[in-house]
Amino acid sequence: MNVRFRMAGPDDAVAVAGLHADSWQRHYRGAYADAFLDGEPDGFLTGRWTERLANPSPGARTIVAEYGGELVGLSHVEIGADATWGALLDNLHVQSGLKRQGVGTQLLALTAQAVQDAAPASGLYLWVLEQNVGAQKFYSARGGENVERSTVPPPGGEPARLIGTPACYRFSWPDPSVLT
Repeated sequence: MNVRFRMAGPDDAVAVAGLHADSWQRHYRGAYADAFLDGEPDGFLTGRWTERLANPSPGARTIVAEYGGELVGLSHVEIGADATWGALLDNLHVQSGLKRQGVGTQLLALTAQAVQDAAPASGLYLWVLEQNVGAQKFYSARGGENVERSTVPPPGGEPARLIGTPACYRFSWPDPSVLT
């Protein structure tokens, strides 16, 4: 596969939001309300990504993967997000049809390199839904350690967007160099 990786810019917001929404719709059912997943995620995420990419925080890095002229993957990290855990990998999504092709692994490696370049002593962590067993296996296979269980915060702070009180796990890499 001839996948191209690059830093995202403001013009990528709609495509990034679409990929993000598709991933939520595929993997967050049962945790996120169907009414939200079926009706709101594109608009909610387009606004979020438009702001994120137009006015990135100093520690933000968003990497996208392109294949055949189409955006097929993304990772977004916030360097310095937590004094204990380090950089927060807030998003890692790959188009469904291209999973198990190495795109996610490469995005994770490029993210780890960005963290190392900006903050060499930083760890890397993320949160993954309890029900997203496939993602948990992916992160475990790449050396991530499941270190904590917590409740999922509602998207946009709206409790009605959740079903009950779903759980998530913190996966951590104290030394992200294992990913590069």
